[in-house]
Amino acid sequence: MSEHQNFDFNKEKLEAYIDKLNEPRVLIIGDMGIDEMIYGDTERISREAPVLILRHSNTKIILGQAANAAHNLATINGGKVSAIGLYGDDYYGPMLLDAFKKAGINTEYMVQDKGRPTTVKSRISGASFHSVTQQIVRIDRVQTAAPDRETEDKIIENIEKAMPLHDAVILSDYNIGLLTDRIISSTVEIAKKHNKIVVADVQKDMSRYKGVYALTPNQPDSEKAVGYFIKDEQTLNNAGSDILKMTEAQVLLLTRGGDGMAVFEAGKNIHTDVPVFNKTNVFDVTGAGDTVVASFTLALAAGAEPKYAAIIGNIAASIVIRSFGCATTSIEEIKMSLNKMNMNNYTIKV
Repeated sequence: MSEHQNFDFNKEKLEAYIDKLNEPRVLIIGDMGIDEMIYGDTERISREAPVLILRHSNTKIILGQAANAAHNLATINGGKVSAIGLYGDDYYGPMLLDAFKKAGINTEYMVQDKGRPTTVKSRISGASFHSVTQQIVRIDRVQTAAPDRETEDKIIENIEKAMPLHDAVILSDYNIGLLTDRIISSTVEIAKKHNKIVVADVQKDMSRYKGVYALTPNQPDSEKAVGYFIKDEQTLNNAGSDILKMTEAQVLLLTRGGDGMAVFEAGKNIHTDVPVFNKTNVFDVTGAGDTVVASFTLALAAGAEPKYAAIIGNIAASIVIRSFGCATTSIEEIKMSLNKMNMNNYTIKV
């Protein structure tokens, strides 16, 4: 690929795209779940076993996995979001649906699978008078098997119903089994029929996502996909090219942690490097990838060029990593953060 040149960044153009983020309607399909956060105060060691006894103080139910990406979408676009995922016939199923509704997310296309539990990750944390709250143990209620044929048929039926009513689709794969080969290929086929873009947030098996418009993997997962480490400009270029060929995607947004992002577009012999914004204020990167895919997809659906969409995703991520745990942001916060930043301090290269 050719030598980098500085990107002729247009702030007014970027602001215009940010203003449009609340317009697209997005359908998100993936591994939905909740994070159950249980808090207590340490009292003493139990006489029954050498374990802490916690006096329960409160419990928080937070949207997790693909549902966190849905929550990020809803806070940015004012709830123009529909979710397609699975929930069980159990205690936590209604909790998941209620958490969606409280976040303003449409649940009419969610599917109940009585043969699997609602995906829940319970984190039990304790604190004493002299210490900060610390996580003690995590309990996962997860079934990673693929849904049966009848459930798969229902999911595809709901995708067909929902697709014409939305402007873009996100496939959010947390390796919990919903995104089967048939569901992926059906989504891509139905989306193309209705001229909708599909963005895939994938952790592994990228070759299964042939025909999506864009992918948003991180660097470690990209390295596993191509079979070599990204250690310099040449290997980064090679990886971007190889993943685009492997998936037949038009756009690749490769997130690189402290090294920012790289945006590749099919048919072009250059890529765009976007540096990390507000790097000194990183507190917690939990859920930042969900924020990136949500804001990136909304920007693409609003008409932004991929490099501008990546910049918007980067700004949004720079906001949520200043908070602990899975956080969300809004158009107002994105604009405020942009206005506080001196973009002359950052070099965006193509």
